[in-house]
Amino acid sequence: MASDKVLQLTDDNFESEVLKSSVPVLVDFWASWCAPCKAIAPVVDGLAAEYEGKVKIAKVNVDENPATPGQYGVRGIPTIILFKDGKVLDQVVGAVPKNQLESLIKKAL
Repeated sequence: MASDKVLQLTDDNFESEVLKSSVPVLVDFWASWCAPCKAIAPVVDGLAAEYEGKVKIAKVNVDENPATPGQYGVRGIPTIILFKDGKVLDQVVGAVPKNQLESLIKKAL
């Protein structure tokens, strides 16, 4: 179950929530059938609580919102992309350890 601190993104709200955000945004592109996505979900939820107020943590369901992943060349999931000032700062693909996601976030802070 997703944390209430994790923002659920759609193709419709992606621009306003991510590209126009005043704080960095870590976006997890996932799908309900993806085992590695489920494995990394608790880590993403934990980061949302840990970095609340500093970084937005968000998820995009690629099956329900195909336009946004296509726009950013998401081919494999989970793909986690860090945005700052409306631009892609960095990204990782796969269920990576928490410390790798934290070092990604620290690049934006």
